Amino acid sequence: MKPIIYQLLPRLFSNFNETRKPNGTKAENGCGTFNGISTKALKSLSDLGVTHVWYTGVIRHATAEFNTPEITKGKAGSPYAITDYYDVDPDLSEVPEKRMAEFESLIVRTHKAGLKVVMDFVPNHVSREYKSLCKPKGIKDLGQGDNPSWAFSPLNNFYYLPGEKFAPQFDCGKYEEFPAKVTGNDCFTAHPSKDDWYETVKLNYGVFYQGGGEKQFMPIPSTWMKMLDILHFWSRKGIDAFRVDMAEMVPVEFWQWVIPYVHAFFPKVQFIAECYNPNLYRDYIRAGFDYLYDKVGMYEYLRGVVSKSWSADGITQHWLATDDIRDHMLYFLENHDEQRIGSGFFCGSGIYAKPAMIVAATLGTNPVMIYAGQELDEKGMDVEGFSGMDGRTTIFDYWGVRSLQAWGNNGKFDGKLLTDEQKALRKFYGKLLTIARDNPAINSGRMYDLMYAQSDTFNRHSHYTFLRKEGDELLLVVVNFDDKKADIDVRIPEDAFRYLEQPELKKVAAVDLLSDKKVKIPVLNAETPVHLTLSAWEGAIIRITNAEKKRK
Repeated sequence: MKPIIYQLLPRLFSNFNETRKPNGTKAENGCGTFNGISTKALKSLSDLGVTHVWYTGVIRHATAEFNTPEITKGKAGSPYAITDYYDVDPDLSEVPEKRMAEFESLIVRTHKAGLKVVMDFVPNHVSREYKSLCKPKGIKDLGQGDNPSWAFSPLNNFYYLPGEKFAPQFDCGKYEEFPAKVTGNDCFTAHPSKDDWYETVKLNYGVFYQGGGEKQFMPIPSTWMKMLDILHFWSRKGIDAFRVDMAEMVPVEFWQWVIPYVHAFFPKVQFIAECYNPNLYRDYIRAGFDYLYDKVGMYEYLRGVVSKSWSADGITQHWLATDDIRDHMLYFLENHDEQRIGSGFFCGSGIYAKPAMIVAATLGTNPVMIYAGQELDEKGMDVEGFSGMDGRTTIFDYWGVRSLQAWGNNGKFDGKLLTDEQKALRKFYGKLLTIARDNPAINSGRMYDLMYAQSDTFNRHSHYTFLRKEGDELLLVVVNFDDKKADIDVRIPEDAFRYLEQPELKKVAAVDLLSDKKVKIPVLNAETPVHLTLSAWEGAIIRITNAEKKRK
């Protein structure tokens, strides 16, 4: 089954408070909870076509209430400034003392809904105020046993700047740190700026960066062992996959070591890497990662086609760049780091990205991900507080997301408060993702790119087309990135018939799976183009069968 991942922040997902006060507290703006992600909500996600839910911001992290506000980003804090790897965020519980039990119940509910659980693993850095109060008996804390007089040692969990006091280029309140630790974004100075990851400290995996990058991996560095303990802790709770934050900032040798150890006890646990350096892709797949972000390739290019009038023809070169590992590439058009499709920074409306989403969901057998609210045309244009109006949905503030609140309808999760336009877009996503999940030609079949074979009358700038095939299931995918209706003739060359082992058909039955409408295609052969008419910013997934043969 093709993985369809739905990313959500529990903090935002089930928060129905509509106050939305910029820089508001939890008491003022409210906060979603684990319990708020109900069986109804999970069933609705399953009906949408989802297979995996990525719960973002679960592990306990710094907040302005419990940590120094001056080195905390926003009132709610960054989900990636972890303060205790063995705890969950108290904000997300109805009864803080039972917060772990509430999260464990969410895992059970998710599995009962037929969905798999993805959670973050943040291996590169932790909060400056990290201290585990919930670690299991016999587990040593990060930094416990460190010698801070050593700038580097594989026995240390952190990198230190001996003799220097932490003195950032801004007021850090009452927070004191001596000697200063190295900041999470490899900032080897005691004076990080607001543009640095100033709220975090870098973890030491045995790489001596200040010594020319020398690697000291024997004996096994202390941090390696502690990270393995953390992965085992969460795997025992039923986590199906870890989305690994900034995986490429941790040496590949660690992944080569730790993933087999995890698989020895939990063979089905998967690893998804946030990785932006194409030169490292294959190293991290060989190390054991199942999937990698395809941001700098497919995401950036599809965004350019949608919002910058880049040529659709260029999509081909971007899937070719990772063709040998394409099954491992995770496609997406939104996540918490990126600007919303419907924002003024992207293209202003989710309908314009429909053809790009069709390509992302159907081009390969590899997984596709959407971000909560993407299917509802969430704009991300609020001034939430720390985040500001940047076209993104905040991960730092307590906030009520309008589109999610309309869909959630105070816990009913029935979508009755959505506009007609939002309902139509969600219906499109439901159709597309369900097809991608369930259709064998897409989730396990072969792809044949038809772009090279098109005649001069085919608009390569605005249109894109390819075939998918598995057994007797043949699909023709055609999308229109233009802002006007288009008549499109698609030529299918003889090589496509040979490669896909597809016979030519004298009589065709065809239906567009997205609209459930019949499509008039008289014959299917190399001499006769398939003629289609597509509305602006639309696409079709056409199932083609032999009308002379009864479909089983």
